[in-house]
Amino acid sequence: MESPSPIHRSGRWLKKRTDRKGLRPRDAAYLIGSFWAIAVVVFGVVERLVDPKTFHSVWLGMWWAIETVTTVGYGDIVPNQTAGKLIAAFLMLGGLSLLSVVTAAITSGFVSRAHARGRAAGDDPVLQKLDELGRQLQALTEELHRPPKAGTDDPA
Repeated sequence: MESPSPIHRSGRWLKKRTDRKGLRPRDAAYLIGSFWAIAVVVFGVVERLVDPKTFHSVWLGMWWAIETVTTVGYGDIVPNQTAGKLIAAFLMLGGLSLLSVVTAAITSGFVSRAHARGRAAGDDPVLQKLDELGRQLQALTEELHRPPKAGTDDPA
């Protein structure tokens, strides 16, 4: 029987990890960073194959891919072939999504951890407000059920 591919194994590991502990911001950053590191290598090689006159080495192709995916784009190297420009468009869109997804994942993780710590310490403002409203409601209920004082004009 054939062993599962590294992608399949890493997918299983990620599923087990998120089921057990949730996806932590650090894990999300590692996952996305690893994906784009591999993409930079792959697209650097592909760009070298597609446009060898512009990209004299694979290293130059990878440098260009890093410039493009990080949205720096110095302009020192520009693909001349249509296929290279399509690859550049994919990397540019991927770079924008990379920045937004990483930022959102990390921020979401920090916010949820802060909320969890606040709830554990009893500092949850929603729960504090609910407790306060509960005390006020209890005081009003007690006041409504209290017998009237002697000498008041209360007909009830």
